[in-house]
Amino acid sequence: MSVTKVPLRAALRLWAYVGLNSFGGPAGQIAVMHREIVERRRWVDEQRFLHALNYCMLLPGPEAQQLATYLGWWLNGLRGGLVAGLFFVLPGVVVLLLLSVLYALYHETALLAALFYGVKPAVVALVAQAFLRLAGRTLKTNLARAIAAAAFVALFFFDVPFPLIIVAAALVGLLATRRSPATGAGAEPVEQVARPPLARTFRTAAVFLVIWLAPVVACLALLGPGSIFSQLTLFFAFAALISFGGAYALLAFIAQQAVDIYGWLSARQMVDGLGLAETTPGPLIIVVQFVGFIAAFAQPGGLEPVTAGVVGALLVSWVTFAPSFLWIFTGAPYVEYLRSRSGLNAALAGVGPAVVGVILNLAAWFALQTFFRVPGELASIDLFAVGLAIAAFVALVRLKWPLLLTLGLSAAVGAGYYLLLRS
Repeated sequence: MSVTKVPLRAALRLWAYVGLNSFGGPAGQIAVMHREIVERRRWVDEQRFLHALNYCMLLPGPEAQQLATYLGWWLNGLRGGLVAGLFFVLPGVVVLLLLSVLYALYHETALLAALFYGVKPAVVALVAQAFLRLAGRTLKTNLARAIAAAAFVALFFFDVPFPLIIVAAALVGLLATRRSPATGAGAEPVEQVARPPLARTFRTAAVFLVIWLAPVVACLALLGPGSIFSQLTLFFAFAALISFGGAYALLAFIAQQAVDIYGWLSARQMVDGLGLAETTPGPLIIVVQFVGFIAAFAQPGGLEPVTAGVVGALLVSWVTFAPSFLWIFTGAPYVEYLRSRSGLNAALAGVGPAVVGVILNLAAWFALQTFFRVPGELASIDLFAVGLAIAAFVALVRLKWPLLLTLGLSAAVGAGYYLLLRS
């Protein structure tokens, strides 16, 4: 794809902003992109945004980074996709790397926990704002509202696998459109896109497959399978292939393997790493970078421990995030090609509302973690966090405050309260 939809310099500024403000897990990150790209700049329409999101949610790996890569590719081609995907993760990689060094040397996380305590309620408010806007644009019929509600209930209460929900929603949309063609009549016309050449698809897949696995091959060839760096790259390259359903679905597996099987770090260190990852921008799965740092820091071989930790962290980040470019650059052209097919659009009439239900599920999960000291126990509710979230929601929706100002004030007020309670 070579058509440039917006100037690359403007896109660079946007993706830098998104990368620095991508807090709150996938729900918060999707909310930021929707707000900045669909609502404020109108570079992408609602239909295309949801279409891209539907595809990314079916892929292994961090769906928010993949969505950024997809949208960057659509706006500015290959360069735009690379810029968007890299800028989405680079701020978190740099910040978490610095925090990992400080943690390994000083084991101090109190201030970080205080700041995150203040940020989380503002993120809940941001997600609530995005959900209401998205629901208002997507859930225009009783059928759409029913699909969204069913998707939320299936995920939140019954933990139904996400792919099953998408398949069921697609079938409902297809059947409903066939039985009543007026159901899908409101969709905007979609431009016709030529089928991508197979030769180009294979070349793209080969190039990004080599980019992804080059560190694995290099570590095995130069250091042998017993090296900590070889073990890290092999394990996390495999984990990248099975990370369906978002970071939370994969973290239990990674924690068990890293703590109990490989002994790379302790359970307490794993919990601390998760806290650090939640405090930084970028996908929550970036916690694997902390695992790589601590593992190599403890087994540096002939390197200085901090140097070994940095190398281990960067290798793990590489094999975790590089596959996203492979999935997007090989698959997105076909997703665009299929947009013009009436059958697919009929199916998406059901998938779109299901994705709204999925976002509500993510938002509810994050709210439970924020508002309750013990999620699900009413007696443990944190009324200060609830009040801070309401204030942030009013600031964003009614007062139209900028996102950065709202996040900054929420972080400052929440951190002050948190530290006062500990003193």
